[in-house]
Parts: sequence; structure tokens; C-alpha cells
Amino acid sequence: MEQSSLSKVGRTAKRAVIGAIKGAGETAESIVEATRDLLRVTVEGVAEVAVTTERSVGQIVIGAVEAAVEVGEDVMLAIKAAVRGTVKGASQVGADVGKTAVAAVEGAVKAAGDIGEDTAEAIEQATTGAIEAAGEIGSETAESVRKTLHSAFKGAKAASK
Repeated sequence: MEQSSLSKVGRTAKRAVIGAIKGAGETAESIVEATRDLLRVTVEGVAEVAVTTERSVGQIVIGAVEAAVEVGEDVMLAIKAAVRGTVKGASQVGADVGKTAVAAVEGAVKAAGDIGEDTAEAIEQATTGAIEAAGEIGSETAESVRKTLHSAFKGAKAASK
């Protein structure tokens, strides 16, 4: 896995997640908070929130997954938590939560594939994280994200639940 494939946002996400995991010791919540906060900072003050969010989300998730691998954490836990964090962050900055969820799942699948992990399991964990985050936002948002993910990733077990 080449670090050079990450954008500046992805490298920042990776460093933030490594620091959060080492500092707090609670992997899942550390990743959720770091990815949520990084997404919020990435789009803060940017006029075109949607475009910036969609471009950054995949890199944030990839960086978080690489960080988990680097510090020896569970990859699938990192995928679920990173997607959950980015979806929560998208909601907080007014970005399209459904599009963010799709971009986050795509980033998770790419990260899993790059490190030789099961991409089907990555889709399942990522969609579960997205739907959980959407559920925390509201039931209508959860249903909308579930439908969006189901359309984007036909056959993904978590999206159809």
C-alpha cells in the first residue's frame, strides 16, 4: 500500500486517526470523532460544500483505514467507524448525507481492496456504519441513506436490512 496514493486530506486523516487511537485508546469512537471532525474542517468556509465533501470523503476513509492497519487495529471496525464519522460530519456541515455515504463506502471498498481485505465485507461494514450514523440524524435520513446505498451497491447485505 503506497502512502503516496493519498491526497493531502487522506494523509491528514491518517495522521489524525493514528493520533486519536493512540491518545484515547478507544478505536471505534476515536475514528468516528477524527473522521467527523476532519470532514467538518475540510469543508468549513468552502462555498461549494457538496463538491468538496464528495472529493474528500473517499480519501478520509482510506486514510483512516490505512491508519488502522498501521497501528494494528481491526480493519473492518475502522471501515465502519470511518464511514459513520464522515456521514455524521456531512450532516453537521449541511452536505448531502446520501452522496457522502456512497462516497464513503466507495472509499472503504477501495481501501479494503488495496490491502487485500474482503471487499464484500467492507461494503457490509461501511453501509452499516453509514446507516447507523444516518439513524442518529433521524429516521427519515436513515431510510433515505438505506435506499441510496441499496441502489448504489446492489446486494449489499447491510443496506437492505
